[in-house]
Amino acid sequence: MIEYWQYLPKILQGIGITLLLTLGSMILGMILTLIFTIGKELGPPLFRKLIDLMIWFICGTPLLVQIFLLYFGVAQFEWVRNSLLWSVLQYPFACAIIALTLNTACYSTVLFLGAIRSLPKNEVTAAYALGFTKWQAFKTIVLPRALQVVAPAYSNEVIMIVKNTSLASTITILDIMGVTQQLITESYQAIEWYMVAGLLYLVVNFFVMGLYQYFRKRNFYF
Repeated sequence: MIEYWQYLPKILQGIGITLLLTLGSMILGMILTLIFTIGKELGPPLFRKLIDLMIWFICGTPLLVQIFLLYFGVAQFEWVRNSLLWSVLQYPFACAIIALTLNTACYSTVLFLGAIRSLPKNEVTAAYALGFTKWQAFKTIVLPRALQVVAPAYSNEVIMIVKNTSLASTITILDIMGVTQQLITESYQAIEWYMVAGLLYLVVNFFVMGLYQYFRKRNFYF
């Protein structure tokens, strides 16, 4: 029988790391999503093509590959190791945050662009008739309406972010899954610890979704 209480500090540490990965990549992902969305709608052609290329690559490859490319791949280039980038990319936590942020930003951008395409054109046309610039119409009409449309679907992306953090354990990060692997090695009780990990992810999902719904109901961004 496993004495779970003796492992509580490690478990709490894993939960904390998972929450940091989740909330950090979610907040940064939202910011990057807005940048990508604005760039796709109002940016110059070259910037739009770069965003298209980024979305094509991120949405077309597994997140695990993206994490490995950042953590193991870029270190092979000497110019990266000799640049300021290495002060960030040498840390597994930073690589995980960057990979998770890019992943959620690209998928969320697709959601936002779909929401924008679904909006009635007459609202924007009326704004132009009143003398609004493209940026003013986008900021005051298109973006707020798109946020309202995309909010229900974005909740699925929030859940995916939580689940995707489990891949961070593959680059030595001691999140819930990383701690679980350690405890399995120590106790040889795989089934029990995987069940505990599953329950912990459910708890984290419940907490994060609660935060999301809290801000959504108060029209914070949505």
